[in-house]
Amino acid sequence: MKRRSILRAALPLLTAWPGTLPAQVRSARVGFLLGAAPHPATTNAVIEPFVQGLREGGFIEGRNVVIDYRWAEGKTERNPALLAELIAARADLIVTAGNPPAMAAKAATSTVPIVAAAVDNPVRMGLVASMARPGGNITGISSFGGELVARRLQLLKDFVPQGKRFAVLGNPNYLDPAGLRKLLDRLEPQVGVPLSMVLAAGPEQYDAAFADMNGQRVEGVVVLADATTWTNRARLQELMLAHRLPSVWGGKDYLGEAGLASYQSDFPAIMRRAGAIAAQILKGANPAETPFEQATKLELVLNLKAARRLGIEVPAAVRVAADEVIE
Repeated sequence: MKRRSILRAALPLLTAWPGTLPAQVRSARVGFLLGAAPHPATTNAVIEPFVQGLREGGFIEGRNVVIDYRWAEGKTERNPALLAELIAARADLIVTAGNPPAMAAKAATSTVPIVAAAVDNPVRMGLVASMARPGGNITGISSFGGELVARRLQLLKDFVPQGKRFAVLGNPNYLDPAGLRKLLDRLEPQVGVPLSMVLAAGPEQYDAAFADMNGQRVEGVVVLADATTWTNRARLQELMLAHRLPSVWGGKDYLGEAGLASYQSDFPAIMRRAGAIAAQILKGANPAETPFEQATKLELVLNLKAARRLGIEVPAAVRVAADEVIE
């Protein structure tokens, strides 16, 4: 073979994004950091759709891609060490789900490509320079979770039309309290009632958070989704029932016995698309030039079982708008 032909054959390897190798050379290695603990619902809503997206992009787990999973189990302080393990294992690509894993991955490496799935506004977070041209080693898909708070509060207003005060319950390890307070101040005139911000970093703070809401005479709660909330959702549901508090959540699998409704981006669709983006990066696409996408499909799920337990009448208009109803 002539020297020019040899160089032409080698060119795809030389121009691929650092850390990636075409699947025909060896199995690609993906490190996947999740903030939650292993659970069948997480498998159904996160892992299986992601694997499907990879498969549709030509990467089949066990054949030409290996996926190393790491679980923070609701403890954000574990993220740096788990990422260090994935980087030490020579991951060609790191995938994260949620805000804290994504920000921890950004801090951990500027060379290994990262696909950040289900984050809020990635530009406002400082994750990327812009949606159209991320500019670094990170791209992904945003759920714009913070933008959904207004609709969830409006649902509370539909469920409790005479309510005098609502609260948003969030975890300070997963959000910017100052940013959330600014958002609530902006939304108060739209909702028409005072909006309290109540913070709880974990189950050891839940009782105090509910005592705080009782003291403020809160009559409905929006619960912000995060890995710690997911891990401890059963305890939160117990407290919602004990305090007779109507609640709207972000994700139908959070609802359990107490949650009235969920209004959230289609999470499986987000993770399937994240798998497709990951496949593009593994084939050599540069994350700096791969647009950061935004989820567009939203789902409203009603839990009539919880409504009956709380004595809440669900308006007909809300029933008609629901994508799914839990009887």
